[in-house]
Amino acid sequence: MSDQIYVGTRKGLFTVKRTGGAQGSWTITRSAFLGDPVTLVHSEPGGQRIHVALDLGHFGVKTHISEDAGETWNETDAPQYPEQPEGTVDMDMFKNIPIPWTTKAIWAFANGTPDQAGRMWCGTIPGGLFRSDDGGASWDLVRSLWDHPDRKKWFGGGADFPAIHSILVDPRDGKHVIAGVSCGGVWETHDDGETWAQGAQGMRADFLPPDQSMVPDSQDPHLLVACESAPDSMWTQHHCGIFRTTKGCGNWEEVTDVEPSAFGFAVAVHPRDADTAWFVPAIKDQTRYPAGGQVVVTRTRDGGKSFDILREGLPQEHAYDLVYRHSLDIDESGDRLAFGSTTGALWVTEDQGDSFEQISGHLPPVYCVRFTR
Repeated sequence: MSDQIYVGTRKGLFTVKRTGGAQGSWTITRSAFLGDPVTLVHSEPGGQRIHVALDLGHFGVKTHISEDAGETWNETDAPQYPEQPEGTVDMDMFKNIPIPWTTKAIWAFANGTPDQAGRMWCGTIPGGLFRSDDGGASWDLVRSLWDHPDRKKWFGGGADFPAIHSILVDPRDGKHVIAGVSCGGVWETHDDGETWAQGAQGMRADFLPPDQSMVPDSQDPHLLVACESAPDSMWTQHHCGIFRTTKGCGNWEEVTDVEPSAFGFAVAVHPRDADTAWFVPAIKDQTRYPAGGQVVVTRTRDGGKSFDILREGLPQEHAYDLVYRHSLDIDESGDRLAFGSTTGALWVTEDQGDSFEQISGHLPPVYCVRFTR
């Protein structure tokens, strides 16, 4: 099990460690970037190399790398868009606003496979995918996706502009990469980014007219995850429900009859059991708070046929915690999960969600929770 968690918040990065062995406790042991919004944390395999992304508003998006598990940090070059060609117009056709060729936020990091030394991927707002071959020291925009004619169909969802929030690298083949776009569906390459194809077939967007609701390019997946031992088995928490595939992209099926809600942002899948997944439900759209003011986690162990509603250790009265898409994580054991909320609460479970322990209730709003890998 992983005994260290990184928590990115509106006011800094916090390191949480479990000390004292089996009878020990979780403690916040270190902070960094205090006062700065830490929008994303990524732990590379081995646990020593950590990446963070900061949104400093007027001062822009910044990235830092630690080579010693968060003890020290060095600023690196954040992904930068090329200059937009003079006279061109790049519009969000849904919101009718121009899409800037500027990094507004970093929303996804992923490493390549072990045979791809230094390979990393990065997803950003306004919908650009970047690739690095030097471990994130420098980045290149993947023009094959940015220049794809169907990108013109993407539009902003909760963010003002389209966003790549999920990047899945196939552990069997590093040239096979999947990117989740809000709102733009699911994009897949089998040739290391040379060509791309849409893979959101089967998803449904109920915010569109019925005759357009199944259009793949208009889908709003909030997060995509794949089972480590069965990469063709994937789950998505979509704006309009929960979808699953066991056959790879383009074969999504909706999971129905989910209580108390099929809406949410976060999803985690067991690393060795593709049928087991966790979600943090909320009431959708204008309200966005837990149903009944009760924080719960839902878990399926049979591929979505049924769900357990997990409550033990979670607040069940006057609780209005929302959990963002990157604020739920599972460690390599498949038993330990952690999640944080917009009200600054952080919970950990050691038994797949049967019971939760609150680690803190006074952090800044939580943007991202990640176990050390």
